[in-house]
Amino acid sequence: MGKKPKKKESFGVQQYLSNAGVSRRIVKFKKGQVIFSQDDPCDDVLYIQSGNAKLTIVNPQGKEAVLAIVGPGDFLGEGCIIGNPVRMATATAIAPLNAMSIEKQEMMRVLHDEQEFAGKFINYMLERNIKTEADLVDQLFNSSEKRLARALLILARYGKEGAPEAVVANISQETLAELVGTTRSRVNMFMNKFRKLGFIRYNSGLRGLQVHSSLLNVVLHD
Repeated sequence: MGKKPKKKESFGVQQYLSNAGVSRRIVKFKKGQVIFSQDDPCDDVLYIQSGNAKLTIVNPQGKEAVLAIVGPGDFLGEGCIIGNPVRMATATAIAPLNAMSIEKQEMMRVLHDEQEFAGKFINYMLERNIKTEADLVDQLFNSSEKRLARALLILARYGKEGAPEAVVANISQETLAELVGTTRSRVNMFMNKFRKLGFIRYNSGLRGLQVHSSLLNVVLHD
């Protein structure tokens, strides 16, 4: 009788994204440090392990806009695997950030060879696409107060695994205003309102901003 084919070892997605290995390394960024800039060569994909970053884009007239705030579990720079030669936006750490940098060819290999990893990545991209569509609806139809409440809930990873009350990194009101599409003064007014109603709480030191799931009431209220 011939030898049985050797069974392929199971692939641990989280272990792969947590530990350095062939063609992947852990990179660290301080608050305010640029992770990559718009028009930089696009040669790796980053998976955020901890911390937060903002994505911004500058148009030919020099006007900057905040596209998104990303955090643990999000990917950055995935455009390289579909042929983008350069970065389409600038990513800047808004809190100390750790990420796994996966070289382009390695990312393409693992997507091809490891079904579990490919499934996780596809789910992420589908969720991001749904969120992008929801962001557009949010901008077109919702008030700036509702947009801010929704942005804070997203930053707090509402609906993700974890506690119903989440702590997010300290994010400037200017950044929130750019993300929501309103003025800093209106963000300040709404944040004070949310605080008085018990929806958010400011913590001292590095603990950041605490967002309570009850903030969802603002989003759902007509």
